[in-house]
Amino acid sequence: MLDQNLKTQLQAYLGRLTSPVEVVASLATATTSADADSIAKSAELQALLADIASLSPLVSVRLDGTAKRRPSFTVGALGAAARITFAGLPMGHEFTSLVLALLQAGGYPPKVSAATIEQVRSLNTDLKFETYISLSCHNCPDVVQALNLMAVLNPRVRSTMIDGALFQAEVTERKVMAVPTVLLNGQPFGQGRMTLEEILAKVDTGAADREAATLSERAPYDVLIVGGGPAGAAAAIYAARKGIRTGVVAERFGGQVLDTMNIENLISVPETEGPKLARALENHVGAYAVDVMNLQRAASIEPAGADGLARVQLENGATLSAKTLILATGARWREMNVPGEAEYRGRGVAYCPHCDGPLFKGKRVAVVGGGNSGVEAAIDLAGIVKEVTLLEFDGQLRADAVLQTKLRSLPNVRIITRAQTTEVVGDGTQVNGLIYRDRDTGENQRITLEGIFVQIGLLPNTGFLKGTVALSPRGEIEVDMRGKTSVPGIFAAGDATTTPYKQIIIAMGEGSKAALSAFDYLIRQAPAVAVDDASNDNKSAGVARVARLAGVPQAA
Repeated sequence: MLDQNLKTQLQAYLGRLTSPVEVVASLATATTSADADSIAKSAELQALLADIASLSPLVSVRLDGTAKRRPSFTVGALGAAARITFAGLPMGHEFTSLVLALLQAGGYPPKVSAATIEQVRSLNTDLKFETYISLSCHNCPDVVQALNLMAVLNPRVRSTMIDGALFQAEVTERKVMAVPTVLLNGQPFGQGRMTLEEILAKVDTGAADREAATLSERAPYDVLIVGGGPAGAAAAIYAARKGIRTGVVAERFGGQVLDTMNIENLISVPETEGPKLARALENHVGAYAVDVMNLQRAASIEPAGADGLARVQLENGATLSAKTLILATGARWREMNVPGEAEYRGRGVAYCPHCDGPLFKGKRVAVVGGGNSGVEAAIDLAGIVKEVTLLEFDGQLRADAVLQTKLRSLPNVRIITRAQTTEVVGDGTQVNGLIYRDRDTGENQRITLEGIFVQIGLLPNTGFLKGTVALSPRGEIEVDMRGKTSVPGIFAAGDATTTPYKQIIIAMGEGSKAALSAFDYLIRQAPAVAVDDASNDNKSAGVARVARLAGVPQAA
């Protein structure tokens, strides 16, 4: 099942086990009245588990499981009730989830803070999580791994990963049309990428208030960056390298990059994946003295007052202060804003073809948008679904010629131009059609389908900034060539700004520029900074350096 190279790597990982692990499989056979696909996957699973058992004397495998979902298997410490289940064959992106489950069940310590471990262990209610995934989803493993870790740490937590493509009947019955979809004790819990901290915030109701109180006690920053995407990460690194007190507040570190699959235009990196790049950004920022406050959403900002400090109000009620701000809030998927879109989001309306595409295997779908992302989505989906209809508002597709040529070569793709999507329709529980207006004839046309993938560009995340800094008619933060906004001491960078060409490498450069501009601003404000700092015992090396560059004598 596993090639020799992968076996060698896995054997090295399993060498870190400190206690025995037992795997119990429930396999589908002809005698269990299973379908051919389940039987074939069961054979693959049996081979996979045999390979794993052969690589460590501390891993044992039994094939006498009695679970209803087949194929499936549990992972747990030998002699203890297993609390982690994989329903399906956890390969692709989920192979890492399997390896971590084995290691953690076998005593390998998790790489999370002691405070987080204690928070998980203190949960005092029964939590049974079921996570529907697709093996091509790059966000799903984060959720699966977080829930599996909770199950390892707390005996009252159960975690089951379910491959939606393999258990199609169950997906249909439970109306799962987006991944990852998490159920808690049989009820909807969440959709999309979630971190361990986000999950804990939802199940531990007092956590948000405790965290808000802690954040509000933070001392003022020299530079506070709002946003943790490529622009925010670059700004943090450049600011920290200047030796000044730097903070980053981010709704999710990595930003839009986390939702991007293949990246082939980051200079010097021929090819990478969004989540991999996001981890690299986080690790690079982590190498410096940067205070990263993840999973925090800004609600409003207040320009600097008489005390020289700008303030950022977070949605959890916390307030952070800083001498300068860099706004790098990025962008989000643009929505069609037509009747039915919001109602059927996650129930047939989707925005990530890589993640949710496998759930529509053998079905009819539409892709709205004829740019590069729309055409790439149609090409990817054509290999999974029965039929793809691509709708473009303009009279011609806007994607690169090489992509258009590939798209037109596919036999199960239909292209409709000059089509204005006007409504998403469904039966009350899931999508069953789309209505568009033919812009040549003015007539409405209906397409019968089961899924709609929206790929019409991005919108800047700047709603909370209205009335604070100048915004363009498109809602972008207006910046000059140095990243300055209309408010002194506030800078901006990345996809949320008027800087043209929304590209990762451009965002990185603009973030670096904004940090240098913020540092230059601090130098010119240094006399006031030095006086402020001399009045307290919280001198930072960076402020001292700013003052020194400006020729201001420092208090002893």
